[in-house]
Amino acid sequence: MKDSGGYQPYSYFQLMEVSLRELLVEKGIVTEAQVAAAVEDMRNRSPERGARVVARAWTDGDFRRKLLEDGTAACEQLGLDVPALRLVVVENTPAVHNMIVCTLCSCYPRMLLGLPPDWYKSRNYRSRAVREPRAVLSEFGLFLDEKTTIRVHDSTADMRYLVLPMRPGGTEGWSEERLASIVTRDCMIGVAVPKIH
Repeated sequence: MKDSGGYQPYSYFQLMEVSLRELLVEKGIVTEAQVAAAVEDMRNRSPERGARVVARAWTDGDFRRKLLEDGTAACEQLGLDVPALRLVVVENTPAVHNMIVCTLCSCYPRMLLGLPPDWYKSRNYRSRAVREPRAVLSEFGLFLDEKTTIRVHDSTADMRYLVLPMRPGGTEGWSEERLASIVTRDCMIGVAVPKIH
């Protein structure tokens, strides 16, 4: 980061990150290689992981039941690490549509969805999703029947939510891979539904 004088100073949070990282390395708690590997792992997380979970739930009733009972354990069964978090999976039905928000900050199931979109972290989404979820969903192009109940789930520091969307009709006989291809990040946040391409 350069400015007219050469380099821009670190922000407060950048300085804290660098200081903490250097201290942990100096004390021998972690190595630079471990830090680099952890950062690379975070960058490689993407919504495809969550889509894989949804597709498995759509095709395997036992897995679906386990996912709804204990999302963390079910994901670990697929080899997906959900470190020190309780993952709660909420299922959309014809009568109930679920939506996720974090009103205090931007807690988000990164291990399954990757980095959160900017709109998810915005104050506008975080406040309005709770007060007027139907209006927010309509701005995403999702218009639900007035009889459909909308449930908004607020993530916390130690608990994350994932929406299990309804499987679209016309996908009978599809492979898990093909089903996963129609599950988007927004479907698993609850601001969209899967669509057949």
